[in-house]
Amino acid sequence: MLTTAQLLEPLAARRTDEVVVTTMSTVRPWGRYSNHAFDFASADSAMGHTADLALGIAMAQPGRTVICLNGDGSLLMSLGTLVTIVESGVTNLVLIVVDNGAFELTGGQPVAGAGRVRYGEVARACGFRRAYSCRTPQEYASALDQAFGQAGPTLVEGHVEPGEEGPISRGPAEEAAYLQTSLYDSARALREALGSPPGRGQGGMPDTRQPGR
Repeated sequence: MLTTAQLLEPLAARRTDEVVVTTMSTVRPWGRYSNHAFDFASADSAMGHTADLALGIAMAQPGRTVICLNGDGSLLMSLGTLVTIVESGVTNLVLIVVDNGAFELTGGQPVAGAGRVRYGEVARACGFRRAYSCRTPQEYASALDQAFGQAGPTLVEGHVEPGEEGPISRGPAEEAAYLQTSLYDSARALREALGSPPGRGQGGMPDTRQPGR
């Protein structure tokens, strides 16, 4: 079984200009390996919808690979997203499922079906081009080779030892740079870094929301 470091460190070493969206137990640890303008922490938001957000970014940025570090519990809450990803036709999305069998940030409660649900097989049944299940660093390295080198969508299931990350907050007390600003400001910064016109919302309409709302 992989450790969190064995999952994130090789990914950070290979990453160049891909967008990386994190959630739950990977949010803080990823910030220890990366401080990139294309990092986005999908935290303190609707649990289970990070893959949906990553899909939206992939659709808006078809020329750039989007990597989503999702949790097994988060994916289980929105399994239909796998079908939506395939139906969208995107080829630039890599969904990495951190399968640790627990809702780590909310107290370590067991995820339903832990140890039984095979997310790679579910993804293939939904129509993913490629899906891999990894328990060793060697298997994971091979899966990353395929994920970075071929068109997707791709799902990489990493069986990871549960950690001890606690609830996530935002503000200067957080070590990870991308957690030191509000969710609104982080989303705005990512949009601007990716080249969308600042001050514009969905469909090109002016964005009149106020920071923090």
